[in-house]
Amino acid sequence: MEQDRVDIQAIEHGFENSMSSYERATLGMGCFWGPEARFGSLPGVIRTRVGFAGGTAPNPTYRNLGDHTETVEIDFNPEVLNFEDVLLHFWKNHYPNRDNYKGRQYISLLRYHSGEQKEAIDKVKAGMEKELGEAIETDIAPFNGFTLAEERHQKYYLKRYPKALDQLEILYPSPELLVDSTFAARLNGFVKGFGNREALKLEIAGWPIKEEHRQYLIDLLFQLKW
Repeated sequence: MEQDRVDIQAIEHGFENSMSSYERATLGMGCFWGPEARFGSLPGVIRTRVGFAGGTAPNPTYRNLGDHTETVEIDFNPEVLNFEDVLLHFWKNHYPNRDNYKGRQYISLLRYHSGEQKEAIDKVKAGMEKELGEAIETDIAPFNGFTLAEERHQKYYLKRYPKALDQLEILYPSPELLVDSTFAARLNGFVKGFGNREALKLEIAGWPIKEEHRQYLIDLLFQLKW
């Protein structure tokens, strides 16, 4: 495939068209850079983004959060990754009862999007409390909004590799395309140390997109200069 004919939106639409529906999770587990990379590495996750949720202050920003919390929001295919598995990744990869030295900025937080999600949270939480031997203090409530963080915080670890970003520019000529890309989410996880090239190659080979798009992404994966 000629590079100047690559259309990342067409690739992303391949995911959308292959699913009957997708589900959304909104999670706070400390600084949002790490959780975005961790969840972005998981098969079944379609999109990741970081931002602010849980509070009431209008128009939160990184320098002025008000009563909001740093949060990662993920869209995922429940036929590949179910919400209970998302919750297990959430609770097994941070300590929910730590002291919050910066107010609500880094608290453990869950915002559920449906009654089914609330039921799953109650079920998994009970199991995790038995495993931890203590009550979990995660702030759990219905979803009440999400504000996207500034562009520099999206796919933070990937952006630490300018040579690779230069190569990716043909796919992502605008920051918005990078934010919502499945491939970019995987790369952000990869450079943080979640997974390896061969595992990612195998996953991409099974993605529900055109064969020519799969091969293009695999070739690019092995050409990127870190």
